[in-house]
Amino acid sequence: MAAVIVAAPSVYAETLTSALSQTYNNNPTLNAMRAQLRATDENVPQALSGYRPVLTGNAYVGPSYARGRSSSQLPVSSSTTWPRGYSLTIEQPIFRGFRTQNSVKQAESAVLAGRELLRSTEQDVLLDAVAAYTNVLYYKGIVSLREQNIAFLREQQRAAADRLKVGEGTRTDLAQTDAALSQGQTEYDVAIANLNSANATYVQIIGTAPKSLQIPSVNSRLLPKSESATVSAGQSRHPTIRAASYNVDTAAFNVKVIEGQLLPTVSLQGQLAHTDDSSLTGSFGDSATITANLTVPIYEGGVVYSQTRQAKETLGQYRIQLDSARDQVRAAGVSAFGQLEAARASITSAQEQIRASQLALEGVIEEQKVGQRTTLDVLNQQQSLLQARETLILAQRTEVVASYTLMSTTGSLSADNLGLKVQRYEPKQHYQAVRDKWIGLRTPDGR
Repeated sequence: MAAVIVAAPSVYAETLTSALSQTYNNNPTLNAMRAQLRATDENVPQALSGYRPVLTGNAYVGPSYARGRSSSQLPVSSSTTWPRGYSLTIEQPIFRGFRTQNSVKQAESAVLAGRELLRSTEQDVLLDAVAAYTNVLYYKGIVSLREQNIAFLREQQRAAADRLKVGEGTRTDLAQTDAALSQGQTEYDVAIANLNSANATYVQIIGTAPKSLQIPSVNSRLLPKSESATVSAGQSRHPTIRAASYNVDTAAFNVKVIEGQLLPTVSLQGQLAHTDDSSLTGSFGDSATITANLTVPIYEGGVVYSQTRQAKETLGQYRIQLDSARDQVRAAGVSAFGQLEAARASITSAQEQIRASQLALEGVIEEQKVGQRTTLDVLNQQQSLLQARETLILAQRTEVVASYTLMSTTGSLSADNLGLKVQRYEPKQHYQAVRDKWIGLRTPDGR
């Protein structure tokens, strides 16, 4: 980007790379998505619980009151006893209609989809950070240019007033400079408001206030060389497409899980029990049983059949969404590549326009001094130069954003590819920590 945007950075200037590093570490949207993925990881141990035994304990105690008589010749008798006992039951699933296997596969597919959604969120957040960073630079540049414009217009106003005093100018010339200065001040105030808004967005996304931002450059090494290469890369590795593909797998396994409810289930159950009979001193009973249970569903009211049909429709929906994701990524890639090419062309055009407008302004000012041009001619030419400079810094900002957008459409906008100096968030670490946990309420980080 051209040096016209901002003044030379200080030794404490913040680079775009450091801003992206802060975003990677601190952005709340990204951290929330990481937490969501950790919650999704827990679906796998929940599915694996279908392989594991269920152990339950039961105990009871309470008064039992009885009253009666065995014949009409005997008196009525009553008694209160305190029966009590306890039991321990364990049930081990043997066969659940393949629901456990398919539930595990479904949960694992959901985790893989969640990881791709996290990658997609990371790309979106980093791209938002690039936009916030360059917006601050852009509006600082606009403020600087409009400050220079006000200084120029004030000088023209002073010169018009001086000429009027010596009889070489007119009140019309002075009025024109007054109007131009007033318009320039309004445009400056608008630029300040836009800069304040850009600063607020910067804090929201990156987490700190902008300080002496450096002008970023475009790393062409990370960009595809052609439109076809852009589309090809996006189709093969864009996280939105990969997430949609895993969602199709998740929905397919869900169909199998529901269909499994129509199959028989087999389990083994063992029980140890102890009872005390308080009506007889010292009497008790112990028992141990083990049984094999077979349950065969015959008709459940049609709910499972309806759920299966519903799940198949959902599967069809996800397949359509996968096709839609491919189309969206293709369109985004073509658009981003075109925007980058257009921005580069605009930069070249604006630079030429600035050089020509600068020469024209200098010529008009000299011609005004000898009476061949009017004050209005000078003001119009100054406005043309100002617009050309603003066009240049907008094109330079667009080039940077378009380059990172292009990386995003190919699925390569990540902390690794950008070389950010951050501790990488590794989703697999949490997944491996919880996948085979049988017990425990605390999360891996101690909560």
